[in-house]
Amino acid sequence: MKVILKADVKGLGKEGELVNAKTGYARNFLFPNKLAVEATKENKKAWEEELRIRKEEFEANKAEAEKLKEKLESLSVVVKKKSGNDGRLFGSVTSGDIAKALEEKGIEIDKKKVELSDNLKIAGNYVVKVRVFPEMLADLKVEVKPEQLE
Repeated sequence: MKVILKADVKGLGKEGELVNAKTGYARNFLFPNKLAVEATKENKKAWEEELRIRKEEFEANKAEAEKLKEKLESLSVVVKKKSGNDGRLFGSVTSGDIAKALEEKGIEIDKKKVELSDNLKIAGNYVVKVRVFPEMLADLKVEVKPEQLE
């Protein structure tokens, strides 16, 4: 029996997929738990419309992410941290510090999207990856400047 899944079902498929399920499984488990609906003509039509809308939203979000990527790659942010005379920082520059520096420039990025392989502990210039879309990374230039203690 063909069914359209309304939620992820382990061993059967992901939400929004059209799959084959055994009749008894569909009637006794999937339908009563509202995990799926039967793939009738009306349900298929509504499902196809939903897929089309999701695809349009995905494309719009991807285009927006492309613009954000270009903007981030043209930017350079400066992060100031206290340091000793040799340029070593007291502490380190974290993804939160970089997100805060971007926020000061008017760009809202979650600190979890800033991908640092390791915290930055020495003053200098770095290139940091920022995830703007599931498979899209932007290269952001970060300059770490030391604040000398007096």
